[in-house]
Amino acid sequence: MHLPHRLLRAGARIELFSLAALLANLATVHQQAVATLVGPLHGCAYLIAVISTATTTAGKRGPGGDRTATLLALIPGIGGMLALRRLAQGPRTAHAPRAAPPGA
Repeated sequence: MHLPHRLLRAGARIELFSLAALLANLATVHQQAVATLVGPLHGCAYLIAVISTATTTAGKRGPGGDRTATLLALIPGIGGMLALRRLAQGPRTAHAPRAAPPGA
């Protein structure tokens, strides 16, 4: 496993859990200290997830390349996890055109 993929895995998890912590704090006691500590952590994890996804998919661009993972990573909160899932699926291939139905 190379470094951008490892960073993506860590960044995606931290992004998701820090968002959950921020929302739980907002829904319950709304402590300013929690928001002050977790907010920048969430922002950094978001940037790490987006940049590492873009780095991971950079070599896969070109004719027929796939940028879906990078676009998914831009979704705040869950984008890193969605990008991980997309990258785990592997490259998409074009389907062969369907044959005409019999008798057409």
